[in-house]
Amino acid sequence: MEDILYAPWRDEYVAGKKLDECVFCHISKNSNEDEESRVLYRDEYCFIVMNLYPYTPGHFMIIPHTHTDKLEELDSEVWLHMSALAQKGVRLLKEGLGAHGVNIGMNLGKAGGAGIAEHIHMHLVPRWERDTNFITSIAQTRVYSTDFERIYKKIKSLVPKYI
Repeated sequence: MEDILYAPWRDEYVAGKKLDECVFCHISKNSNEDEESRVLYRDEYCFIVMNLYPYTPGHFMIIPHTHTDKLEELDSEVWLHMSALAQKGVRLLKEGLGAHGVNIGMNLGKAGGAGIAEHIHMHLVPRWERDTNFITSIAQTRVYSTDFERIYKKIKSLVPKYI
């Protein structure tokens, strides 16, 4: 007998609109869609967007406007700016959201595990002590204890203070 875990909230991802361009470039060029895209912040170099399918609640990404899959070719000024935003983002997650720790990472290239390999992006994943439970360990399934929209609004309200 096969076990089935239903995840109806992923229906939009599977059946939703498909873009003919890089999803991050689309978000970069369409600031009028920031609320729909769950953009938390944007400036001349980068934007910060909630991960719609997060590892843990509050997981967001820092993404340069520059379309590249090569970190080694990213303008140093943009990279330093991303790093500064990461520092501020960590403070936001720890002080504002109450995270006990934060994972920061970049998966470069498809072989490196990038889900969107054509446009580099940095993940900030808030972590809490004992946030991994048996279902994550044995079933490779995530259970979120809070609503995505509530977390998005909370983090968005904290951006002016921290970023």
